[in-house]
Amino acid sequence: MPVVLGVAFGVSFLVPATPAAAHNELTGSNPRDGARLATAPARVELRFLATPSPGTTKITITGPDNVVAGGPPAFDGSRVRVPFTPAAAGLYIVGYQLASSDGHPVKGEVRFTLTTGTAADPSASPSSPAGSPSAAPSIVGSPSAGPVTATPDSSAASPVPAASEQSDSGGRWWLWALGGLVLLAALATGLAFRRRRGTP
Repeated sequence: MPVVLGVAFGVSFLVPATPAAAHNELTGSNPRDGARLATAPARVELRFLATPSPGTTKITITGPDNVVAGGPPAFDGSRVRVPFTPAAAGLYIVGYQLASSDGHPVKGEVRFTLTTGTAADPSASPSSPAGSPSAAPSIVGSPSAGPVTATPDSSAASPVPAASEQSDSGGRWWLWALGGLVLLAALATGLAFRRRRGTP
């Protein structure tokens, strides 16, 4: 009897517990939890203790402002890879949820930070010269400013005042000449009259 109990006790150490082996858990990730990256990875990889089932496994990646940055997962044994599409610099959270073979759900998350975001599209940038709404009026309006200053009406208007000034100055000259002649004639007449009165 003691021999039988000793054999049974020894076998209990050699055979692993079935419930413990059936409980799945995360063993690693790439990027690792808490990492700070200057360059965004092409995909996020999660490694589990046991092979996860595609039908009961859910993995999401969210970035700043709750932007979804992940795609459909690809399963390779105990590894699951999710394509990563960065939106901007900031904190990204990889959430996973799967079911173990013992029926216990496994939930968790991996966090990493991107220190630089993706560059904005130049064609969609509101500050770019091509997409600026205020740039078009300045370009369109500049050619119209030139012809306004060189129109035929403005160039033809300048000789008219010049001609009128010449005619007015000519008319005034004759008036002054005529007035001078009349004044000279009056003076001559007055002098002649005074001489006649002064003679005996």
